[in-house]
Amino acid sequence: MTADRNKSPTPQSWSARLADFFSLERNVTAASAAVFLLGLGEELWKKFLPKYLETLGAGTAIIGLFGTAEDFLDAVYQYPGGWIADRFGRRRAFFTFIGLAVIGYLIYLFSPAWPYLFLGLAFAMAWQSMASPAIFAVIGDSLPKERRAMGFTLQSLLKRIPIVFAPMIGGAVIASAGIATGIRIGLLITLALAVVTIFIIMTIQVEIRKSEPLNIFDVWKLFHRRLKLLLVSDIIIRTCEGMAGVFVILYVTNVLRVSVARFGVLIAIQIATSILVYIPAAKFADRIGRRPFVIATFFCFAGFPLAIVLSQSFATLVLAFVIGGLREIGEPARKAMIVDLAEPQIRARTVGLYYLMRSLSITPAAAIGGLLWKITPATTFIVAGAIGLIGAIVFVTTVRERFET
Repeated sequence: MTADRNKSPTPQSWSARLADFFSLERNVTAASAAVFLLGLGEELWKKFLPKYLETLGAGTAIIGLFGTAEDFLDAVYQYPGGWIADRFGRRRAFFTFIGLAVIGYLIYLFSPAWPYLFLGLAFAMAWQSMASPAIFAVIGDSLPKERRAMGFTLQSLLKRIPIVFAPMIGGAVIASAGIATGIRIGLLITLALAVVTIFIIMTIQVEIRKSEPLNIFDVWKLFHRRLKLLLVSDIIIRTCEGMAGVFVILYVTNVLRVSVARFGVLIAIQIATSILVYIPAAKFADRIGRRPFVIATFFCFAGFPLAIVLSQSFATLVLAFVIGGLREIGEPARKAMIVDLAEPQIRARTVGLYYLMRSLSITPAAAIGGLLWKITPATTFIVAGAIGLIGAIVFVTTVRERFET
């Protein structure tokens, strides 16, 4: 008996330790792999769709309308995606979203003229937007509260890694084969990856709690008070981002006279910073709480446009884009906080409604930024930064975590 008590616990293998560190639960890993594979396929051609529209005869006004349609669909698809995931289960929802996206890819592939791309967009956005609440829900369903931030970190990393290299590969293919042929090659690769993704999704097994039939207003009534307050501050913060985001390249290249090539270096610095902070921030967020990291994220959102407008050299721009990268330090914590505060039986619908309201609320932000730009370019960034500071202060003063007094 004594000998048994003195036995050391069986040491974990390196793979088991790695799985434990990254919260590699089966369902979370499968959902994150699906995000990676379809993201890899889409990033081969998605950035080049405006040129594809142009090749098929669309003018600049039509291309702008296409971008607006994409933003609108991204907003309105969130809640239906959550409803489907709660009503029919996570796995069947993923199959539905992938199937709809495949129809969109096929329409893109065989489009003889630009109007067909709008129809294709209506289907293709099913994965990007409808699947998002289901992915949140899988992480919330499968991981305990103290491991969810790391779960979101894994998902966020696998979502962003393709953005780093896939457009370069797609660009090289397009450069050698031409716009139309190059994008169609990318679409064929995406269709093949979609088939692989379907087999991965088959491994997801999540038991969902059934709830009474609820409409969208009932779901809003069940929002936790802290979640409503988080949404308010998040809307203010994303208004800051939306006002300045589209104008960053114009300010850096036109006003500060930095070359496009060096702007690419700044973007690489920003992405690298984000990737470096994800894992340690998520680990600490799971241990000490979400709130400090969400606060840090919100203040970095406010600080980024202000740091750009204060920059006088490339070195100070590097610092500004490091701040831009640090905006991601609390993103897994913020997502985990949303899931923590959602009722389990309506988790996907809660996430969908949250993002629906946030996306629709910030729609005018870029247009307002454009009007401010006409006063002076710096005005856009100063006003955006001020709005961001208000959003950060609103969060600090209104949102508390459960264990805080």
